[in-house]
Amino acid sequence: MTGSVQVGLVGREILASRSPWLHEQEARAQELPLRYELVDFAARGFADAELPRVLAELVASGFVGVNVTYPFKQAVIPLLTRLSPEAEQIGAVNTVLFRGGERIGFNTDVTGFAEAVRVGLAGAHLGTVVQLGAGGGGSATAFALLELGTSRLTLVDTDVSRASALTARLGRVFPGRAIAVGDADGLAVIVRACDGIVNATPLGMAKSPGTAVPRRLLEPRHWVADIVYFPLETALLRAAAAKGCRVLDGSTMAVGQAAAAFEIFTERCADRARMLEAFHAFPAPRV
Repeated sequence: MTGSVQVGLVGREILASRSPWLHEQEARAQELPLRYELVDFAARGFADAELPRVLAELVASGFVGVNVTYPFKQAVIPLLTRLSPEAEQIGAVNTVLFRGGERIGFNTDVTGFAEAVRVGLAGAHLGTVVQLGAGGGGSATAFALLELGTSRLTLVDTDVSRASALTARLGRVFPGRAIAVGDADGLAVIVRACDGIVNATPLGMAKSPGTAVPRRLLEPRHWVADIVYFPLETALLRAAAAKGCRVLDGSTMAVGQAAAAFEIFTERCADRARMLEAFHAFPAPRV
């Protein structure tokens, strides 16, 4: 690809995102002119219902594509021309490519999370996992866990219908696996029986403080993963580490999904090791 590349991130309350830094640093290393813009619905005073208008304006202004985050990973799907096979199976999109009059949806969260687990939790038992959150991010992490060999996955979400829909969708792709919806009131029993815990909810972010799993339920034998990366050490991971659990923060997933999206946007290979270095070199925001 030659010429300047205009891409961005569409979501709500995303001004702390490291995506612009990651993409622009990698582009600079490859001597590719690229600009990455944050389209924050909260900061711009947009209602969620304005997503179709915003997407159309981005296409018209020459964007090559956009990443999509909370709360639009599923809402964006009806606005797309077609989906990659993986995005269709998952039912969530985090990357949209504008090409030849089409809007093509992809999901790079799956490969990002799978890569993070393989690297950061090498050797961990993945057989029985409880996941908090069944939204767009949770759809991807659940899919990745099952691809990695999880045989029993329990999904807990405040929206039971959403968890049920994801369970049914995953069951069609992974027949024979034990995939169930868990009751939040019975979380203690579910956690007691699991090998690992994944937080795929916004809880733990700076805008949503708190933890999806009470500290008293964590045991040293558990591994705990969180997809939140700002802050990098969430309350859940801090409590888990204090209990002696293996922990996985959101950095490797963030870099993995960004690298895959960069490749979709630019048609160039991304250097993941270099992007991980850039992630950790992100300049601290001024107070």
